[in-house]
Amino acid sequence: MTGLPALHERAGEPIPAAGDRFCVVDSDGEPAAVIEMTHVGIEPIGMVTDEYARAEGRGYRDAAAWRAAHEEFFRSDFVAEFLGAGPEIDDDTPVVTQRFRLVGRPATARRR
Repeated sequence: MTGLPALHERAGEPIPAAGDRFCVVDSDGEPAAVIEMTHVGIEPIGMVTDEYARAEGRGYRDAAAWRAAHEEFFRSDFVAEFLGAGPEIDDDTPVVTQRFRLVGRPATARRR
């Protein structure tokens, strides 16, 4: 999982920390999983590695493909509207990199 620090700031949410746990919801808004952050860092987007890109789990073949997709989102109308302006993106733009592990499924998660 990756985001811009400005998105957390604008939402009034702290940047997660290792050990924080979150409930992930499915597309219906139902609890689907509990995850625990194992690593959270802030690094320049230009330093994101191929290994991190692949580990994000969305099928990126390398850091270049990962970056193209993330820049497209970061430059989207949605993000610009949320932040009040579109962010400038260059190799030094900080991103929040996060790794997590699956802790389990909430007891209320629906079985399909």
